[in-house]
Amino acid sequence: MYYFYILRCSDKSLYCGMTSNLEKRLKEHNSNGSRGAKYLRAKKPVILVYSETYLDIKTAMNREFQVKKWTKAKKEALINGDLELLKTL
Repeated sequence: MYYFYILRCSDKSLYCGMTSNLEKRLKEHNSNGSRGAKYLRAKKPVILVYSETYLDIKTAMNREFQVKKWTKAKKEALINGDLELLKTL
């Protein structure tokens, strides 16, 4: 299984990622080690606010690439499950 996920940072920004082990990756992002993303180092703690599950890595990577291009408002609509707003943004 592969996961596309969105994290909310301590400064309220959103971070999109993809992994095969969601729990482990979240711990890495919140740790002081070097395995977390550079972008998140000064934005801890981060919390998981959204995730999707995929059977293959390619589909998960494509979803990450797609959502990373979205505006913050559109990502918030996805997180909140507001499909009507998501369609208009």
